[in-house]
Amino acid sequence: MQGLTRAVRTCQGTLKLANLQHLVLRDTAEMKKVFSRYGFATSSPPTQHKGLENTTVAEVLMTKGEEQVGSWLWCRTTDTVYDAVKQMAQNNIGSLVVVRPGEQELIAGIITERDYLRKVIVQDRASKYTRVGEIMTTQSKLITVTSDTNIFHAMQLMTENHIRHVPVIDRKIVGMISIVDVVRAVVEQQSGDVKRLNEFIKGEYY
Repeated sequence: MQGLTRAVRTCQGTLKLANLQHLVLRDTAEMKKVFSRYGFATSSPPTQHKGLENTTVAEVLMTKGEEQVGSWLWCRTTDTVYDAVKQMAQNNIGSLVVVRPGEQELIAGIITERDYLRKVIVQDRASKYTRVGEIMTTQSKLITVTSDTNIFHAMQLMTENHIRHVPVIDRKIVGMISIVDVVRAVVEQQSGDVKRLNEFIKGEYY
C-alpha cells in the first residue's frame, strides 16, 4: 500500500513539474529529459517547435501587419505636441520616433503618451504651442532594438529600463514594438508549450 502511495505521489509530482517546466522548456529534447528522469519512456515528437529565443522582433512586426514602415511611425522635433498626439491617436499607437528636420531624417529621440501626460498635461502646457523637441525623450536615453533581436532580449530591455515602447532600427526606422506585443508573443508561445506538454503526457507522442 505504501508503495502504491509513493508511486501516486511520484506521478503527481511529475505532472506538477511538467506544468512548471513549460515556462522554461526550450525544445522537445528538454521535455524528454524531464520525463525520462522520472522513469517515463519517451521518444521525440515528429516535429520541433520554435522557441521564443528564436522568435525575432521582425516576426512580431509581421504579425502586427507592420512589415511595411510608414511615415505614421515618426514625427519631427519641430512638430507640435498636439499634432504628434493626434497622429498617435489616429494610428492607435502609443509613441512616435522623433527625427530631426531635413532629408537625412536623423533620429533625435522618441515621444510617448507618458511624455505627453507628464510634461504637458501635468505641467498645464498648451499642446498646440509646445514642440515635440521640448518634451521628447532624447536620443541619448533612447533604447532601440534591431529586427533580428530576439523577443527575450527585447523584453529584458523593456523591463530593466521601465519602458513600454522600443523603436526597431536597422540603420533606419523599420517599426515599433510595445510591451503588449512582447507579452502577446510570450503568451502565444507558452500556450503552444502547454498544448504540446498535454499531448506529451497523454501519450500522443510515441
